[in-house]
Amino acid sequence: MATPEAYIASQPKAAQPYLRQLRAAIKEVAPGAEERISYGIVGYFYPTRLVYFGGAARHVALYPAGDAKGLEKYLYGASTLRFPLDEPLPLAKIKALVRARVRERDAAPVKRTAARARRSASAR
Repeated sequence: MATPEAYIASQPKAAQPYLRQLRAAIKEVAPGAEERISYGIVGYFYPTRLVYFGGAARHVALYPAGDAKGLEKYLYGASTLRFPLDEPLPLAKIKALVRARVRERDAAPVKRTAARARRSASAR
């Protein structure tokens, strides 16, 4: 899948509206994030990994959960949030989680890898 739209269209019909809602919520609170397919699912980068989402037959998932305050009942494993398709998405809490991750990224210094530093130096 080359685009987020194609990814969503390839998922189970029941999951598609939930995935569209997740996508809209993330784009609303992280408008500067780059959206792309990564690891076979939709990912957002700001400037590094922010969140990903994916679909399944019975749920949609958001990764990584980070501090999932208020979303603990959806936590699966250490860092995955699974939202069942028979419940409405807790969009206000999801937006708060993504907003918090954006704030973390804004506060953190951008780390440059050695490979990037070399490329930058040779480009001069």
